[in-house]
Amino acid sequence: MSEQTIALVTGANKGIGYEIAAGLGALGWSVGIGARDHQRREDAVAKLRADDVDAFAVSLDVTDDASVAAAAALLEERAGRLDVLVNNAGIAGAWPEEPSTVTPASIRAVVETNVIGVVRVTNAMLPLLRRSERPRIVNQSSHVASLTLQTTPGVDLGGISGAYSPSKTFLNAITIQYAKELSDTNIKINNACPGYVATDLNGFHGTSTPADGARIAIRLATLPDDGPTGGMFDDAGHVPW
Repeated sequence: MSEQTIALVTGANKGIGYEIAAGLGALGWSVGIGARDHQRREDAVAKLRADDVDAFAVSLDVTDDASVAAAAALLEERAGRLDVLVNNAGIAGAWPEEPSTVTPASIRAVVETNVIGVVRVTNAMLPLLRRSERPRIVNQSSHVASLTLQTTPGVDLGGISGAYSPSKTFLNAITIQYAKELSDTNIKINNACPGYVATDLNGFHGTSTPADGARIAIRLATLPDDGPTGGMFDDAGHVPW
């Protein structure tokens, strides 16, 4: 592109989201640090800027219509377009959690962030993405979202999940529908599986680092024009639905 690439990463104040922002910023991109906590957002921006990343703060609560609309307005004013959206913000709920013990309220909370939040942000940002020469959308999914892996004998995905895992499967289904809708555009949308990463989402019990987990999202955010769309990927390649 002739102009600096503009990206927005939700939930970018810590963990994998922060490392995605750092990785995209290292490419010379201008990266919006989307987060709802003011102090953590400002601290992340300051840290990234100290590392020569062109980072800027975006107040963003993915569960709030007004917050998302304000974020879109900020990007409209700042750049008039958006080149890359990484929907990284997410919550785990309880884990492990059997479906017989999960409450409707806890399912709603997880789905509100992990699925509806992605739809809310994506739809608000689509007009800006349509103005980009090479728009990319990356949704943060998980291996636990794969129905194929979940039903493969001998595959251990860390226990039963009554809310988080199904929410990511729901996200996979939504991504497929976006890919179908956007198939006649230059917008590529894919889901990333970061792996079992040590973050506060899992009590820091993961076996890889946030920087490791960020790699696949960065790769999908920088896909060439002949790259895939409507798929789910990890570092090793395609992940089955």
